Amino acid sequence: MAWWKHDSAVVDDGAQIGEGTKVWHFSHVCAGARIGPGGSLGQNVFVGNDVVIGANARIQNNVSVYDAVTLEDDVFCGPSMVFTNVMNPRAAVSRKSEYRRTLVRRGATLGANCTIVCGGTVGAWAFIGAGAVVTGDVPDFALMVGVPARRIGWMSRHGERLALPASGHGEAACPATGDRYRLDGDTLTAL
Repeated sequence: MAWWKHDSAVVDDGAQIGEGTKVWHFSHVCAGARIGPGGSLGQNVFVGNDVVIGANARIQNNVSVYDAVTLEDDVFCGPSMVFTNVMNPRAAVSRKSEYRRTLVRRGATLGANCTIVCGGTVGAWAFIGAGAVVTGDVPDFALMVGVPARRIGWMSRHGERLALPASGHGEAACPATGDRYRLDGDTLTAL
C-alpha cells in the first residue's frame, strides 16, 4: 500500500511520504518534507520544507510543523499544539536565517494546545500536558505541565505515570506493563 491523501489535501512535488501514511482533509505538505511510513496527518495540518517526521507519527488536527522541526518515530502531536522556529518574530524583519532547531525524540507525546518554543529537545517518551508551554530541554520520560512547563513526575513508555520516591532515587514499575524504571536524580532509565 502506498501513502494516501484526501482529495482536498495538497502534497507538493518532491515531498517524501512513507508507505501507509495518510494525509487528511485540507492538509499541506511542502516539497522538502520527509515523512516516514505508517503515520497520520490529521485535518488542516501543515508540514514545512525543512521538516523530518519519523515512522508511525500521529499529528492531530490543526498542527503546523514548521521548518527546523524534527519528530522521531512514534511521536504524538495533540490537536492544535504549536511549534515555533524563531525566538523574536517580527512581520517587518525577516529572520529565516535565525531558525532554531527543535528535536522531539522517539515516543514523546505533545498534548493538545501545548506550545514547544524552538531551540530545544523533548526527550524520548516524555509527556507534555495539554496547554503546557515548553521553553527548554525536557528529559526522557518527564511529565511536564504548566506555563512555563515544569516537571511534576515521570511517565512509562506505555504512557502511565510512575510512582517514584520523592527522594529522587529508586525504582518503579509501569502499572500497565510491569516494565521497570530507575530514577537517579533527574534521569530516568528503563531497565
